[in-house]
Amino acid sequence: MNDKSLRKINGLIGIALLGTFTVGLAHSIATGFAGFLGGLPVIIIVLLVLAMACYDYWNDCWRTKD
Repeated sequence: MNDKSLRKINGLIGIALLGTFTVGLAHSIATGFAGFLGGLPVIIIVLLVLAMACYDYWNDCWRTKD
């Protein structure tokens, strides 16, 4: 396998692990003591972090560079 393929596979694995952890954390906060409205800021932060991670993955692995 070449470097690009390994980078794409490792990036997907990393995003999957990050997403699993952060979404699980936000879910446990929102359904636990804080409730939905108390957990809403955490949910928004998690969504922003996941969006930034996905953009960085796309920028590093899929975007054509001149």
